[in-house]
Amino acid sequence: MKPFLIALSLLTLILSCNPTTPKSPSLNGTWESIGSGWTLEIRDSTSYSLYDVTPIATVLNKEAPLSELMDAITLMGDTLLLKKGVMTYTFIRAEDTIGYDQEDISKERQQDPLYNFDVFAETVKEHYAFMDLNQLNWKKIVTEQRQKLVKNPTDLYLYQVIEETLAILHDNHGFIEADASVARQLDSIAAIEEIEQETVNELGDFQVADKVAAHHLVTDMTKDSWLLKWGDMGNDIGYIQVKAMWLYAKLDIPKTRIDSLGFVDAYVETFHQMDAGRYIDLEVTAVRSIMDRVMADLKSTKTIVVDLRFNGGGQDAVNFEILKRFNDTERQVVSTKLKHREGYTNPAPLYLEASENPYKKPVYVLTSKQTGSAAEAFAIGSIALPNIKRIGTPTQGALSTALEKKLPNGWYFAISNEVYMDVNGNSYENIGVPVSYSVPYAWDRQTFFHEVADNLEADKMAILMAIAALEKNKLRTLKL
Repeated sequence: MKPFLIALSLLTLILSCNPTTPKSPSLNGTWESIGSGWTLEIRDSTSYSLYDVTPIATVLNKEAPLSELMDAITLMGDTLLLKKGVMTYTFIRAEDTIGYDQEDISKERQQDPLYNFDVFAETVKEHYAFMDLNQLNWKKIVTEQRQKLVKNPTDLYLYQVIEETLAILHDNHGFIEADASVARQLDSIAAIEEIEQETVNELGDFQVADKVAAHHLVTDMTKDSWLLKWGDMGNDIGYIQVKAMWLYAKLDIPKTRIDSLGFVDAYVETFHQMDAGRYIDLEVTAVRSIMDRVMADLKSTKTIVVDLRFNGGGQDAVNFEILKRFNDTERQVVSTKLKHREGYTNPAPLYLEASENPYKKPVYVLTSKQTGSAAEAFAIGSIALPNIKRIGTPTQGALSTALEKKLPNGWYFAISNEVYMDVNGNSYENIGVPVSYSVPYAWDRQTFFHEVADNLEADKMAILMAIAALEKNKLRTLKL
């Protein structure tokens, strides 16, 4: 054998004996969530399908290009982490594919009200986080509610029975969203009831908020914002009013849809057609731009009031973006756990980023019983920040994330599957986040709104007196 052929043979032998370089783990395959009842199928590294799974149904929730999830996915061996806003959901690799076929469930069964109620009931059984807290006998509730539907198995009554069941659960984030046909029937019923009821002078949360901002601000510095208002209350006290923790994103909603549905409904319709992570990023980007202007305008004040009393919630990622403006170092502010099987997942800490230019002077957060959801998450997160105190009444007590699911008939519903806790492990579901200084706001929505709107000067004086009392107590503590 010639020398170069001998060398080639030896090289071939050496390469054949060496192990090949291990391949990177693949995203392709089937992934099961821990605590959310989702199965994620990724195919050919190009597309994905998300299913809502219970023991009696596998419902296709969404199909889309994988590219819309890639920025939110982290792969660690046989564990896949999916980030949505401030939450990170854990999936583990499953051996079998779903093998879902729409024809596996007949069209008649997909539309059967009793079958859809059973799927709803199984979802609640597996994922509702507050069965014990609310002292509920779910087996008895299901039997009684299902029997009502047996007597009248229609779509309209299915909606009404599920809505009533959510009320029995005391689920602060529970909702049911039917198709257009049922929605029209419900609108007709509501219109008749409105005619029959005595007209009441009701105030809206945004309406009252606008009155408060117009009165309390000695200098209004608000620019290009209808959800966030800010300025000076006088005496070098800054004021930031946050009406909602959503509706900031620029979604390019067609004007025809706004004219047809109204802005909020058209906004909801638009973001439901998007990837949730992408939508939340747009909300954060928009509120970040506004908060840059807010903090630049108020940086020289001696203290800031953040008014969340008329804020019903939205996205936790929005509240984190606002709260971090008062945070000087990355720190854990809350922890969460999800309902999973017969118990809960291990608590997962959520961390608040530090601001590059934090406002470290005193901050006072105003809350009421109308402060809900993501606005409450701001309040509970503020407990971990040493320069923040809360004034008013405890919040609504609706802190869990809403776990959205799809029924076989195409309707959507949501339940609370998360326990949201402060840094000390305390949960305030149903009771509300506590305050540092109590102002006796009425708990009834309209009573509270009218008390504030009809006595704006008294409302402002109550805020200033609370700040003075907290400052006095602080000075007294320092003297001791």
